[in-house]
Amino acid sequence: MNKPSSSVAQSSPRHRRQSRRVLLQAIYQWDMAGSTEKDMVQFFTDEGSLDKADKRYFHDCLHGVMRGVKDLDRAFEPYLDRTLSELNPVERSCLRAGCYELIEREDVPFKVIINEWVDLAKLFGAQDSYRYINAVLDAVARTAREREE
Repeated sequence: MNKPSSSVAQSSPRHRRQSRRVLLQAIYQWDMAGSTEKDMVQFFTDEGSLDKADKRYFHDCLHGVMRGVKDLDRAFEPYLDRTLSELNPVERSCLRAGCYELIEREDVPFKVIINEWVDLAKLFGAQDSYRYINAVLDAVARTAREREE
């Protein structure tokens, strides 16, 4: 039986899911402690969190969120029922990363993106915050992915 190449294995849904999980932790750490991109990549590499992740996807998304955070915040702020600073850090991190994927990663269906970030909000967020993440990302998707059904 042939073993899949590392590039194929690294882009499986399971590896992307792990990338998003680490991405959430990295954005949270950046938001709370002001860590640099280089330091976060080094930290998550050293601790082994990226071993079973799609590393390229993680790097692309982390860089994109950090570079475009102001634009990402503007993309979802109209759909919030409170100010950005009143969001808990997990919600803010989920929305920034989910928004980045919806706007920049057209290769990933919007329903997959929303489901993944809702699942992460269930795992790491406050009780019922996943419903809020779902509603806001769905509203962003209607604008960012108009042609996708």
